[in-house]
Amino acid sequence: MAQETAPPYDPVEEDRPAPDADRRAIRDALGVGIAVGLSGFAFGVTAAGSGISTLQTCLLSLLVFTGASQFALVGALAAGGNPYTAAAGAFFLGVRNCFYGLRLAPLLQFPGRVRPLAAQWVIDETTAVSITQPTRRTARVGFVVTGLTLYVIWNLTTLLGALGASALGDPNAWGLDAAGPACFLALLAPMLKTGTERTVAGLAVLLGLGFLPVLPAGVPVLVAALAAPAVLFVQGRRTTGTADEKERP
Repeated sequence: MAQETAPPYDPVEEDRPAPDADRRAIRDALGVGIAVGLSGFAFGVTAAGSGISTLQTCLLSLLVFTGASQFALVGALAAGGNPYTAAAGAFFLGVRNCFYGLRLAPLLQFPGRVRPLAAQWVIDETTAVSITQPTRRTARVGFVVTGLTLYVIWNLTTLLGALGASALGDPNAWGLDAAGPACFLALLAPMLKTGTERTVAGLAVLLGLGFLPVLPAGVPVLVAALAAPAVLFVQGRRTTGTADEKERP
């Protein structure tokens, strides 16, 4: 995949207050934070329906705080999957946040003492808001406001969902178990700009759905993760083959 480069910030202008730009960044951040944060209610209901206690559910949102991984974990447990397999699937989904961190570190340039705290908020939504900002200052504003808004609302709605699960009955009947994955896909789809990215996403979907009926719960997620190295391997072989053909007399 092509490496995305940081915007060409002006070292003099990047940290200078710009009220209009700050307001736009805050507006974007609040829109994403509030909209996605409300889906924490669906996570709370789904987690409670899978047999996880209210305390465990709230701790997942407080400490893990990455929706796709949380939904993958409780979904696998609800389907009767092995806890270790469910945790492994959630872990591999969460690994993507490490790559987001590599992208955001040179962009935001937070002081060293702040970075361990900021790492907790490196997720899909904060990354999406930050990388679309025109300056480092507004990227920082977008990151902080998105992270704070989403963290507070997500955890509050998780608690409400877990407490109200008994009143709602079966979460599958309401379709709430699909809310988290739907939000994740809505954020991911616009980021698939290259042919390679679309190929990886398509192959991952095919692998996940294809193995869903035959593998234990949680394992199809691990199989789908093989899409990226498989596509990159094939592309590498094609590139090498093309280069060899050009070198031949």
